[in-house]
Amino acid sequence: MHPGAMTKTDRKNQKIRRNSSNVRFQDFVSWLEDNGFFLDRVSGSHHIFVHPTIETPINARKKKDGTAKAYQIKQAIKIIDGE
Repeated sequence: MHPGAMTKTDRKNQKIRRNSSNVRFQDFVSWLEDNGFFLDRVSGSHHIFVHPTIETPINARKKKDGTAKAYQIKQAIKIIDGE
């Protein structure tokens, strides 16, 4: 890989941060995992992800069309960025 080349993870991160709507739920889950989160439990339709060093858990729910809820992606970005 040449210097400055973006990895698949970099591209996914950039795509999700640029447009939080119409993100496939599985891509959101994969992105959370890339950022160090892991699935702690599922409670009904709520998938709860936790991180070893970030105190706030992330709740993710899949919409009927198979995409992630945009407001939950925005919340996750703020949590990851420490806001």
